[in-house]
Amino acid sequence: MSNQLPRLFRVGAILIALMAAACGSNSPTSPTSGSIASVTLSGATVAPGNSIQATVALTTAAGSGATVGLTSSNPGVATVPASVDIAAGATSTTFAVWGVAAGSVTVTATMNGSSRQSSTLTVSSGLRLASISVSPSTTIGGSIVTGTVTLNGPAPNGGAAVTLSSDGVAVVPASVTVISGDSSATFNVLTRTVTAPTTATINGSFGGASSTATLALTQPVVATANFGVTGSHVTDTCAVISNGTALDCTFDGSASSAPGSITAYDWSWSVAGNQKTQTTSGSTLATPSFSCSMLPPGPLPATGFVTMTVTLKIHDDAGDVSAAASNGSVRLLPQGSCGY
Repeated sequence: MSNQLPRLFRVGAILIALMAAACGSNSPTSPTSGSIASVTLSGATVAPGNSIQATVALTTAAGSGATVGLTSSNPGVATVPASVDIAAGATSTTFAVWGVAAGSVTVTATMNGSSRQSSTLTVSSGLRLASISVSPSTTIGGSIVTGTVTLNGPAPNGGAAVTLSSDGVAVVPASVTVISGDSSATFNVLTRTVTAPTTATINGSFGGASSTATLALTQPVVATANFGVTGSHVTDTCAVISNGTALDCTFDGSASSAPGSITAYDWSWSVAGNQKTQTTSGSTLATPSFSCSMLPPGPLPATGFVTMTVTLKIHDDAGDVSAAASNGSVRLLPQGSCGY
């Protein structure tokens, strides 16, 4: 028995060492010994009551995790949490900076005796619509002009959506967004054809302030044809369909104007000198007719399409007739039809 005691002591020592090692493998690693690398903001401005995202980064990955202290240079202008945790193995994390009142602040992050400061954040209070304008301010009814909304300062992070409306003579989108950091934005104003001088009004509102712009519309003095060609997926492109008897596109002459009411739209479309014509009382011609005999002999050009010319002439009830408007660059896709 006495000879077995030293052996038992040795076995016990080994077991104790193994247990200690096992326990040690589950113990937390030491905190990171790195320092603050940077504090960045996702924007330069924010409105009171809103927030922007900030990011704090370390020079090295956090070992078992790290806690970074945060301070605002002026909590009365913008606030930050007292601290933020960075997960084990990560090098950065994000947090929110909340605007409180008008002013400027910086955010400071501190860890292990190191600190870094962010760029300046401006909290903009009382942001509102300063003006709305159109250019040109006089145009022929049926034209498109440019509208501009202007704020009294830069838009905050996330932008500022200005509400728009009109009297119906002009057509505007429901809103236009001034992007973050900008103080103005533009939008299209579509006008209707008029038979006498007419004033259109465009309204905008934001931040409790409203503004109105006026646009003088005049009656056309000559008939002017204007049109576009719209395919199923691409503009200025028509595909041959229905076994070569029709085109999958629309001719749209709604942008045409005349002193009187337009009563007829004379359309023609031709390929390699072979032409079809049709007169419509409305401004659009959908799925124009076609014939395989209009196509030139194959094979197709390397571009994969042949070129078609579309022409429009309009008539109004005052006897005015426009000059012909023409587009000679319409792409015609015959693949799968007429032997192509």
